[in-house]
Amino acid sequence: MSRALRLVFAGTLATGMHGAMAQTGTDDAAIQRVEVTGSSIKRLASETALPITSIKASDFVKQGLTTAAEVLNTISMNQSSTTSSQSVGSGTGGIATADLRGLGSNKTLVLLNGRRIANHPFNGSSVDLNIIPLSALERVEVLRDGASAIYGTDAIGGVINFITKREVQGATVSVERYQPQASGSGGESRLNLSGGFGDLDKDGYNFFGVVDLHKQTALSAVERDFSSTSVRPDRGINNSSGTSQPGNFFSDNGITGNPYAASGCVGKGLIAAANGTCRTDTTAYIQSIPKTKQESFLGKATFKLGGENLGTVEYLHSRSTNSSSIAPSPLTGITMTSASPYYPGGSAGVPAVAGLTGEDLTVNWRTVAAGNRVGYDTSISDRLVLGSEGLVAGWDYNVGLTYATSKATSAFVEGYTNDTLMKAGVLNGILNPFGEQSTDGAAYLDSAQLRGEYLSARMTSIGVDAKVSREIFTLPAGSVGFAVGTEFRHDKATYDVNTELASQASSSGYADAQDQSGQRNIAALYSELSAPLARNVELSLAARYDHYNDVGGSFNPKIGLRWQPSKQIMLRTSYNTGFRAPTLYDLHGPATSTFTGNSYDDPVLCPGGTVVAGANPNVACNQQQYIRSGGNLNLKPEKSKTFALGAVFEPSNTLSMSLDYFNIKIRNKIGTVSETTIFNDYDKYASYFVYSADGKTLQYVNAVLDNLGEVHTSGIDATLRWKLPRSAAGDFAFVFDGTWVNSYKYQNEAGGAFVENVGVYGDDNPVFRWKHNATINWKKGVWSASLSNKFLSGYVDQNDVDDEYKHKVRAYSTFSLSGSYAGFKNTDLTVGVKNLFDTNPPYTNQGTTFQSGYDPRYTDPLGRTFYVKATYKF
Repeated sequence: MSRALRLVFAGTLATGMHGAMAQTGTDDAAIQRVEVTGSSIKRLASETALPITSIKASDFVKQGLTTAAEVLNTISMNQSSTTSSQSVGSGTGGIATADLRGLGSNKTLVLLNGRRIANHPFNGSSVDLNIIPLSALERVEVLRDGASAIYGTDAIGGVINFITKREVQGATVSVERYQPQASGSGGESRLNLSGGFGDLDKDGYNFFGVVDLHKQTALSAVERDFSSTSVRPDRGINNSSGTSQPGNFFSDNGITGNPYAASGCVGKGLIAAANGTCRTDTTAYIQSIPKTKQESFLGKATFKLGGENLGTVEYLHSRSTNSSSIAPSPLTGITMTSASPYYPGGSAGVPAVAGLTGEDLTVNWRTVAAGNRVGYDTSISDRLVLGSEGLVAGWDYNVGLTYATSKATSAFVEGYTNDTLMKAGVLNGILNPFGEQSTDGAAYLDSAQLRGEYLSARMTSIGVDAKVSREIFTLPAGSVGFAVGTEFRHDKATYDVNTELASQASSSGYADAQDQSGQRNIAALYSELSAPLARNVELSLAARYDHYNDVGGSFNPKIGLRWQPSKQIMLRTSYNTGFRAPTLYDLHGPATSTFTGNSYDDPVLCPGGTVVAGANPNVACNQQQYIRSGGNLNLKPEKSKTFALGAVFEPSNTLSMSLDYFNIKIRNKIGTVSETTIFNDYDKYASYFVYSADGKTLQYVNAVLDNLGEVHTSGIDATLRWKLPRSAAGDFAFVFDGTWVNSYKYQNEAGGAFVENVGVYGDDNPVFRWKHNATINWKKGVWSASLSNKFLSGYVDQNDVDDEYKHKVRAYSTFSLSGSYAGFKNTDLTVGVKNLFDTNPPYTNQGTTFQSGYDPRYTDPLGRTFYVKATYKF
């Protein structure tokens, strides 16, 4: 196999090298001993054979990628991602995550320059990708096989290593603007300033800094036809809410109704129901994309310490804000007596309802007059790394001290009201739950508004790491490489709830939450050996022992074998075990209660959609219910086994291909049973349902974190790199990455039945059978262009119970086109269009997210979007 092929499939090189930055395909790269993502042994780049996907920073703008989450969505093995859209209604704090192999973001290890970043405190197990400053990056490397033996216990799905520029000289300013064709909403802007001075080789030092500012405006769901409603009779879907304005009532003599139902339920999002009530299509109020802003700074200083030794100081500061809006507060269980002037048929003019003779009413009311519920989330991350690397007594060494914090807060801005005051206002006749408020009522409503910070969480991680490597002896086939390293880390998490504020609004999710905290010490020792068994056969061995003071320890080995029978082919295989301890959030996270994404019939009070005698149908039937989750001190660690087998082919110097098979098995997966599964099988999950003492009200469904069972997944990654011969028309290159998933099966409890998830929505998400990203690049002189395609295969939809409405979500394929010109002095200009053919997301009846009609985790609601980027170098 030629040197060029070996370089391509080793991936571009990680930090920790000496001399100038190595670049794939250069002569310098072939003679430098470097550390590659996935190994601790420094070696020639051409000697490695790891299944690594690498994305250069220069490719980000070609595809119109504005965030780290978008960059990782171009990687075929990344099954899904959490973005700011999921913060709408679900309290994620605006976190953005990746999910390699679909195993969960908590099993994807994210590194910055080979070292850890503090996890976001609101989920405690994933790095918030919003803190990554794209403009500071040189490239992103993704190690596709598990690396628990090298990097730690949470690298089961794979490793993502964001690698920054090693040194910067001069100054650069760049501006970007992204504008959707359909409307100005959802537009994005970015400003980047970077500069540095000092030549590491000549001056012995380099200082550089990068400031990156990015913001996006909000997009309302109603601004796109495909997301404008959650009521689709033609699809058998009605996810409207039985809590409305005007309110619905249930009387003591069993009458259900709404005073204004007879006039047609006229109002924003209102629809008439068959039982004489008004329901609310909450999609009329929610956002598809919230308003977001990210500000980040990365500063790095590198010094030569003598010989081949370097010292580095690296500081990252990032602040991310997220302002999301959802429907006005829903209040249930409100008592109204005939003494109220707003009683139907009373003195205030509310229409009378036949059958009412003054009985007390129980009212469901959505406080539209108080406005949408608007929440504001802030995430702040700081990370300081002091490091040194070099060569001492023939040993390559790398040591570092890391201090990292991640703080997140959530606050009420408007629309959240004091439940007790609101109920009292209706009971004493000041508030009108059926119509407009009086002057006194409006003033009372404003006084009941809740504003301020109700939740603050913080993760702190302090760690030291050290490793050394060298060739320890020589076999007949070559030198044996050896590495040994150790890590010590102290992690602490605190969750502070403003109980006085949060307890007043049941819709906040934290009404019953209490302060929580936890901490742990982690120690690890690992080693790696690389031995040439023959001229074309290399054996790799690695092992790691991790010890957690709160959950114990685990030993995890890895074995790999590379065989190159000819210059045109290379074969590789590996096997490793993994161990992921429950995070501090998994163990100590506060109990939170939120509304379910879908509407459900209470299985006890409204079985099959028929209300039982004495129950309130406005609460029990086809209504969003409360579901509770939180930490569990009884969780056991997850354990895994990963097997990989691959082949790399290079029939010519301009064409290279690879196929890699993966097989992963996980035991004791930590998670929660999905809401759909719980409500669809009450007999099995009856213990999850918590009712009031009188049995007339479902208080919440208790879906705490638990060890659910096993996960088995297998499939094939395919890559193709083809560089066409040079011609008068310019240089062309084709790049393709695809992943085919053969099977993804999981259990909802230990020993339970396996559920196949490939090509099927499953409990709360689909696993795509096929996903690919393909790009054609062209360059001629100062001109260049790029055409990219991202493809996701179709799947059987979530709500697929009734054959009449059986539905398959169609495949989703979008193209991006860009062109660049570098003919101006010191200036580069790029213009492009994302979603070139203005393809709408495919329809899905999913109810897992608060958005309807499409799935924001996999598709983009913006449509065709034009963008421009200009860069000026001083």
